[in-house]
Amino acid sequence: MTDPFVLTLSCPNRAGIVQAVSSHLGAYGCDIVEHQQFDDPVSGRLFMRTRASTDTELDTLAAGFADVAAAFGMEYAFHPRRDVRVLVMVSRSGHCLNDLIFRWRTGSLDGDLVGVVSNHEDLRAMAESAGLPFFHVPVSPATKADAEAELLALVDDLDVELVVLARYMQILSDRTCVALRGRAINIHHSFLPGFVGAKPYHQAYDRGVKLVGATAHYVTPDLDEGPIIEQEVVRIDHSYDPEALQTVGRDAEALALSRAVRWHCQRRVLVDGHRTVVFR
Repeated sequence: MTDPFVLTLSCPNRAGIVQAVSSHLGAYGCDIVEHQQFDDPVSGRLFMRTRASTDTELDTLAAGFADVAAAFGMEYAFHPRRDVRVLVMVSRSGHCLNDLIFRWRTGSLDGDLVGVVSNHEDLRAMAESAGLPFFHVPVSPATKADAEAELLALVDDLDVELVVLARYMQILSDRTCVALRGRAINIHHSFLPGFVGAKPYHQAYDRGVKLVGATAHYVTPDLDEGPIIEQEVVRIDHSYDPEALQTVGRDAEALALSRAVRWHCQRRVLVDGHRTVVFR
């Protein structure tokens, strides 16, 4: 059993689904090593993630599964168990990029960083010192369309499977969001209440917040409203000045983003409309 894979699926919930899936995998000599499912009582759908190994070619296994999927109305995918190719986008803040690089180098990311794109030159040294190619793609209102075309060309040229906006301070166009649907993750500083515009940590300090946090979500044309993958929250008090808030906020951003990237790369995240099911 040398070829591991992950099967993810969702379908209307009814009796016999798990038996049908496990019987099919068993018939092809698969060894199931991990299985998780969620029966959503609200939507009436079942979500499933199964990790297994097999000597059978994955294309053959997937082709044989088509009849099972059709019988239950499944949306499904077979994923070979390998590192996902990841392109990171940044602007001037390097804490999230630095954290992703560390986890990539130590083998705990389950993704393979293949390059860094930035609209500024500030983080070139960080990327290149890690052996990552750095692509400087300046963005202005007049060049935005060309810059995004260059980004999408890089995605194709580098065979990128996931784009990570690691504090990339540009709003992607609806067209680019649609092109990257389901394969682009953004990290957003989120507070209670939420603060928009410049200096969010200073705004949080002025309002005396007691919680700071960060949200990692999929990118959609609805700005910062894509399906949420992970959130990290830190309780603070009156003693935190704006600089201290920024420090704990950066930690929260790095943690939430790295978890979201790892879970996506492990095929643990299934999108359910505006929500996600995350098999941790």
